Amino acid sequence: MRWILASVGSPKLAYAKAGIADYTTRIRRFTRLEFAEVKPAPRPEIESAGLLARTENSWRIAVDGTGRALSSQQWAQRLRELEVAGTDTVSLLIGGADGHSDLLRVTANECISLGPLTLQHELAQVVLLEQLYRAYTIVRGLPYHRD
Repeated sequence: MRWILASVGSPKLAYAKAGIADYTTRIRRFTRLEFAEVKPAPRPEIESAGLLARTENSWRIAVDGTGRALSSQQWAQRLRELEVAGTDTVSLLIGGADGHSDLLRVTANECISLGPLTLQHELAQVVLLEQLYRAYTIVRGLPYHRD
């Protein structure tokens, strides 16, 4: 399975870049991971259109405050389900400062939340990548996650 982390804007904060690089290296031991960035725009509809265009023909998971919150164990179970279903490509979509458009939320195959806090998009990328890595270690029975 291949993963695409699609987001608005590119990371600029040094600590976020370091976290993204670290978890990218870790995740690539288990699966393919790519990044797709779209330029920030004055309206979320424009950004969302760019995210949708960059993730065509993939299973789209919008990361949005209105989505369903998952525990790490539930996220690992979801990963297993996608693998068993033979899903070729999964895209994780992170919006810009104003979030996703309604069209993107409706178009996405599912919508998840990283919790009730609003996160700056670079931090959301780090958190999401850490959870993806954690899910793979849970699925593979590796000693990273503790219940």
